[in-house]
Amino acid sequence: MSRPPSGRRHSSGKLSAKPGATREQVERRERFERARRDSLRPDADGPVVMYGWHTVTAALQNPARRHRKLLATENAARRLSDEGVKSTIELEVVRPSAIAERLLPDAVHQGLYLETDPLPSPAVEDLPAHGVVLVLDQITDPHNVGAIFRSAAAFAATAIVTTQRHSPDATGALAKAASGALELVPLVSVQNLARGLAALKDSGFLVVGLDSSGDTDLAALPLRRPLALVLGAEGKGLRQLTKETCDHVARIELPGAITSLNVSNAAAVSLYVVNQKLAGS
Repeated sequence: MSRPPSGRRHSSGKLSAKPGATREQVERRERFERARRDSLRPDADGPVVMYGWHTVTAALQNPARRHRKLLATENAARRLSDEGVKSTIELEVVRPSAIAERLLPDAVHQGLYLETDPLPSPAVEDLPAHGVVLVLDQITDPHNVGAIFRSAAAFAATAIVTTQRHSPDATGALAKAASGALELVPLVSVQNLARGLAALKDSGFLVVGLDSSGDTDLAALPLRRPLALVLGAEGKGLRQLTKETCDHVARIELPGAITSLNVSNAAAVSLYVVNQKLAGS
């Protein structure tokens, strides 16, 4: 794969044109970046891309994963050996640049790159009727979704439910932000969120939407298992039909001047509140 063209990079990792660049040069760089981003999106039957120490080693140690390609720098390969991390496929030792050229400019790969098949996704109707699941209403930022996976694993959530559209793939930046949590928390994808919530309710789940405009403080709401917590995208929040499908719409009571949290922080706080309320129940 060719290296990115020369040019300045913004903090987001996007290439910007050099001073005096022609319109054709700018458009060429934009086409290159779109192609690079598209290359990280898995085909329906293609591999997902993982990079970073915790992400890759967790996937290597998950027997449910089928791996296709593993690249490591010399230092990373030595560390894998020292820590006894085994692989079912042959490891290829490469220079750091050989990994970097496969990823977006802002990707921190820590010397490891893995291509692997996606994990199987259970149907929402097949989720066990116990514990707590998180439902994401069109949250599109992969870093936020990855952080939510990490919190879900920390608080022993039983699954995360997302929509097939308007949600990031479980690869690349999302997998890196999840830091191994993709191997611990099942991902359920539904075509229609309202129908998915209805299926959860049919299975006995109490469905609680979280919104800063909610009438009730989450900590004061009578809760029980099985429980589904529904979070909306930053800015837009929960869609109206999603709110109408929930049994309750609650807020997280905050004492400060700012009355809303980043969605990944809101997920962590709400999981803590729920675990405190349901402890021993």
